[in-house]
Amino acid sequence: MSKAKAESRPSVSKKAARTAEASTVAVRSRRKLHSPQERTQILSDIEQSVGRGDSIKSAAKEAGISEQTYYQWKKTAAPVAAPVAALVSENNDLKDLLALEEENKRLKSLLAERLRKENAELRKKLGLE
Repeated sequence: MSKAKAESRPSVSKKAARTAEASTVAVRSRRKLHSPQERTQILSDIEQSVGRGDSIKSAAKEAGISEQTYYQWKKTAAPVAAPVAALVSENNDLKDLLALEEENKRLKSLLAERLRKENAELRKKLGLE
């Protein structure tokens, strides 16, 4: 009979644990989901604040996100911007390479012409012609 009595009556410590658990659940809030545009705007705002001399931590707090969230967003946003920058960089590198190759051809022909003239002058001096 004591078992039935024990089962029907929960202990005080369990009740206290349940109320403490319920209060922590009530305190937790849903995390806010930001659209990619909002993330980009927040990241640029934080970068502007940092440019003015604020710390990343304080700038992120002002924007309403944690410092860790800032770094995560920055990490995920960087690969999107990187390919565009890489294409522009590759395009500029290709243009530079073509210009250098043209200059190289011009200088080679100029050097060859000077060497031919010098060889002709040396042959005249030596009487080989």
